[in-house]
Amino acid sequence: MADISLTASMRSNLLSLQNTQSLMDVTQERLSTGKKVNSALDNPSSFYTAQSLTNRANDLSGLLDSMGQGVQTIKAANEGIEAITTFVQQAKSVANQARNEANKVAGSVGDYDAEKIAANTKFNITVTYNGETKSEEVTLTDAKTSGTDAATEIQDVLQAMEFGADSTALGANYTVAFEDGAFKVSSANGEEIKISFEVGGTKMSATAGNANRLKSVSQFNDVLDQIDQLAKDSGYKGINLLGGTDQSLTVIFNEDRSSSLTIQGVDGSTKGLNISRVTDWGSNNAVDISISEVESAVNELRNMASEFGNNYSIVQNREDFTENLINVLEEGSDKLTLADMNEESANMLALQTRQQLGINSLSLASQAAQAVLKLF
Repeated sequence: MADISLTASMRSNLLSLQNTQSLMDVTQERLSTGKKVNSALDNPSSFYTAQSLTNRANDLSGLLDSMGQGVQTIKAANEGIEAITTFVQQAKSVANQARNEANKVAGSVGDYDAEKIAANTKFNITVTYNGETKSEEVTLTDAKTSGTDAATEIQDVLQAMEFGADSTALGANYTVAFEDGAFKVSSANGEEIKISFEVGGTKMSATAGNANRLKSVSQFNDVLDQIDQLAKDSGYKGINLLGGTDQSLTVIFNEDRSSSLTIQGVDGSTKGLNISRVTDWGSNNAVDISISEVESAVNELRNMASEFGNNYSIVQNREDFTENLINVLEEGSDKLTLADMNEESANMLALQTRQQLGINSLSLASQAAQAVLKLF
């Protein structure tokens, strides 16, 4: 107020109090925010530098979440590989067990020598297959006077027999041979068949097949079904790294997307592992092929696990690095803006003391003016 006259001493004390109050306001703001730089007006250089550091830290924090989800996606694939490996080992165990269960080749041991066969031109054959029993009579021609010839003609009869939907299976899957004076029946696929021969009043039976090996075929295929299902279930948040080469995961490591890692998916199904489903294990060679396939699949799964393990380590290391870098950036920002609370508290105490002294000094300066009033 320009129309109010103040003495020089009063004006000086008032100005000092105003400056003290301004300093107290600044100190109070620092104490309440914990920062010595709260806006560009406080320190433009420190404010904008700290803001840049904070912005980068925030950007990296967003990427850190993405990296963490990438790690989980890789872990899901690794878990799937481990489980699939267990199933493949189980399939190998089933195949090995079937390999040890050789198909039975049972012969009707008798004295069916060439003379007896030549003396009897009729054979009665009874076949039991899939719970159904049928009988046929085989009449040998004059030319069929040996056991081998008789076996050939019996084979023709088997081919002609009809057993429901399997009417064409007998001739293809079962063979009859004549060896060492006995008719021997062989099963090609493990299905069991029982054949009784009666010639010249002598009746003998032969059983071929192996129900255990046939059952192993079903068990093997069941395990393969589980492998396919597990490969489909190994995804995380819509990305399945075992779902085929059309699947991939890209993990971004920095804020301008110039640093990244792309992880290509693989086919973890039986098709991708080159394991074939089995229709029959009638021969040991067929079983050996399946064993070879599952052994190759185990090696392939180990390679997959090694590749994903390497990618997992890369992403995890980058995740740890990013966490540390964020801390460095935030620490750098704090060094530019954070206030020393001990110092600011001491400043506030000193300013409060100065303010009190200023008020006392202003009071003393005003006493001279008050003395003039006493003259009236």
